[in-house]
Amino acid sequence: MADMAAEEQTLQGEELNGRIQSPADLRMAVASEGVRPTGTPIIEVEGLTRHYGKLEAVKGISFEVYPGEIFGFLGPNGAGKSTTINMLCTLLRPTAGRARIAGYDLVTQRNKVRESIGLIFQDPSLDDRLTADENLRFHATVYGLPAAVSKQRREELLKMVDLYDRRDQLVRTFSGGMKRRLEIARGLLHYPRVLFLDEPTIGLDPQTRLHLWSYILNLRQQKQITMFLTTHYMDEAEYCDRIAIIDHGKIVALDTPSRLKDMVGGDVIRLRTSDNALAAQQIKEHFGVEPRENKGELVFEIAGGEELVPRIVEKVTARIASISVRRPTLDDVFIKLTGREIRDEEADARELMRGFMRSRRWGRR
Repeated sequence: MADMAAEEQTLQGEELNGRIQSPADLRMAVASEGVRPTGTPIIEVEGLTRHYGKLEAVKGISFEVYPGEIFGFLGPNGAGKSTTINMLCTLLRPTAGRARIAGYDLVTQRNKVRESIGLIFQDPSLDDRLTADENLRFHATVYGLPAAVSKQRREELLKMVDLYDRRDQLVRTFSGGMKRRLEIARGLLHYPRVLFLDEPTIGLDPQTRLHLWSYILNLRQQKQITMFLTTHYMDEAEYCDRIAIIDHGKIVALDTPSRLKDMVGGDVIRLRTSDNALAAQQIKEHFGVEPRENKGELVFEIAGGEELVPRIVEKVTARIASISVRRPTLDDVFIKLTGREIRDEEADARELMRGFMRSRRWGRR
């Protein structure tokens, strides 16, 4: 029976890979495979706080993540996103508050938490002087896996990410997408219940990003693993079941992508004129909305945007260079809530990974 179940899961995974050929296919797959937040949370965060001297980087945040969710965690530079993730990964000790992962306390049961999580950081952290299999074997040793278990899991995971036939090749010969897939395999060696993915597709071309996301969905389907994701690609954030946005150390929104977009409140109009200050004043006077300026454009939200374009052109006396109307996106949500566009966090992921590996060794002493 177990063999039949495993075979069925593999077939389902192949089926999923086969039907994802475009971002639209991926959105449909996410919608059909999506997880609703029910049951006991796999991650529980309550009043989590972190100080750096007098600076309060994370200000008593609380949220929950449920088993099997793809949970997005977004924030601009300096918002507290990296600090929060580092606390959840046991790389930083909270100043106050509490958190539990897979039922284990972040502070008092740190080693149990580490056994329950996998980490894939933004920058590549593989040793390109080793083969794919040697990279996995080294990390299996770090995780303390017995040789027989290590061999079985390496074979299973290399097959799952379509690298089994390249297992004896040096990682330096791999493409960016292949390296990312190998890092996912490495993060799963110890069968974690939660996988932290920090910018998993950064630097990859659109087609490789699409393929990598099909692997992420397969993981959720086959292994029931919870994904805790950061990304600055807002189209990818759409694939999450729920998204939390952090700014100035506080959670400013937490909901599904569709409900977050409903917060914007109408169509998004972008307007570039010869005198933005005058245009903004006239838009506020005639339409009752106050535009904000972003990269030389006026941006505002209003219901029935398309129908209002002729009136906007009539009422704005400054010369209009361009005007566009579209439905709101998560980019608009992010700008509305934080006043900024999302950008890459400046973090040395290799050093974070080394720190995590060192801490695992210290924890076993």
